[in-house]
Amino acid sequence: MGTRRSTATEAVKQVVAHSAAEAQAQGVTDEPLGTPNNPSNAIFTVANLITACRFVLTVVFLWLFVQNNPQTRTAALLCYAIAASTDFLDGMVARATQTVSWAGKIMDPIMDRFLLFTGVLGLMIIGELPVWVAVFVVCRDIYLAAGALLVRRFRSRPIDVVYVGKVTTALLMSGFVLLLINTPRVPGLGWVDVDWLPGFNSQTVAVGIFLVYAGVICSFITAVVYSIKGIRIIRDSRAGSTETHE
Repeated sequence: MGTRRSTATEAVKQVVAHSAAEAQAQGVTDEPLGTPNNPSNAIFTVANLITACRFVLTVVFLWLFVQNNPQTRTAALLCYAIAASTDFLDGMVARATQTVSWAGKIMDPIMDRFLLFTGVLGLMIIGELPVWVAVFVVCRDIYLAAGALLVRRFRSRPIDVVYVGKVTTALLMSGFVLLLINTPRVPGLGWVDVDWLPGFNSQTVAVGIFLVYAGVICSFITAVVYSIKGIRIIRDSRAGSTETHE
């Protein structure tokens, strides 16, 4: 059981910070312990406490937001804004105090996705975001995570981040924030007469919905690009193995 847990931990480290994990595994790192290129195994650090607070604030945000009245919505958005700001704060504190840790490197992206998903869930619950958008965003992330784990079986280094993926994140985050703020609001285009395409029907909507639609399109493109890259890596790895055996 302990061996499996250790193997799983090492696999996660490789995904989160491949170069640092490789250097530590080979014992060739000359960076000070607790720096980005040589994370420590510490858990109870100030930076990690800040990251944990992000989780608590995110839960409080969702509870307040789904009550869907002006007073609680303002309080919810304040919690969300503070939670989002801790993404910058915990990293800055970790680097300044030389307490960068593997726990922090693993928790940070998880808390980022949790914050995003919670915002999406809140908007979906109160009916300001189509269910299909929420399902697409969640399923796309699950698909990419599963694909990354599959590719790891054939190459230790993760697939390099693609530019369209960064654009996707920027569009989705900007769009969701504008939806959460619920301003500015614009008239619908009136192109269709269906409820599941707000903005393209005649309903007045927050302008952020159009950024979300653009993000969904870029998200699909990102998934296709990563799929192609992953297939090539697997194909090349298998071709190399065949040549070696021959």
